Amino acid sequence: MRTINIFLTDPIAGDLPDFDNGDIRYVFARLYPDGPRRLVEGPVCAFVDWVMDDLSGLEMCRRLRTDPRMEDAHITIVLEEDDAEDKRRALRAGADDYVVGPIDRTAVLDRVMALQVGGAQPRVTERLELGQLLVDLAALQARWNGQALDLRPNEFRLLHFLAQNPNRVLSRADLIAALGKQEPPIDERTVDVWIGRLRRALRKVGAGERVRTVRSLGYVFDSYE
Repeated sequence: MRTINIFLTDPIAGDLPDFDNGDIRYVFARLYPDGPRRLVEGPVCAFVDWVMDDLSGLEMCRRLRTDPRMEDAHITIVLEEDDAEDKRRALRAGADDYVVGPIDRTAVLDRVMALQVGGAQPRVTERLELGQLLVDLAALQARWNGQALDLRPNEFRLLHFLAQNPNRVLSRADLIAALGKQEPPIDERTVDVWIGRLRRALRKVGAGERVRTVRSLGYVFDSYE
């Protein structure tokens, strides 16, 4: 099933259920000032509020356009009122579109599904490169210095998320949430099994100890050479 990621800066995003339509699943998630906190795989649509608690919607748009995970996202800025100057500023900051809020789940889905029909469809970044690591989403394969890693689906998606968030400590709960594994609940120690398999695959292709354990906190993918 194909996935369309829908990120919203509005906190209601965490309460919105996913929506299946044919062979497409529309997945909702919260968008934070530092970017998404879940795995980004597939096309992305982002809805950015004009006014946010920590920064402006304009600054958020600029940040997204410099974030490798989100640079190809279709960004809609949610305005507080129908103001021509605000619309122009939003587009200059990197937004693709605008809408006057407030918006709800139905309105968001209508706009995203309209893009799929014939508008400017959200694109997907199919290759992620980080030093000697290449994650190829189209081929569902990861390579280190040209050598293919032997990975199961969970380990592939785990590596993809770690590579999207290099040099950042991620807890077991973070990794479970990022991979969408909360329902049905799984034991956090399952993450240790995934990490163990990933580490063995990385060692086998000469990547060394790339995934580091941070005691009592979680794991970090070290991108430094």
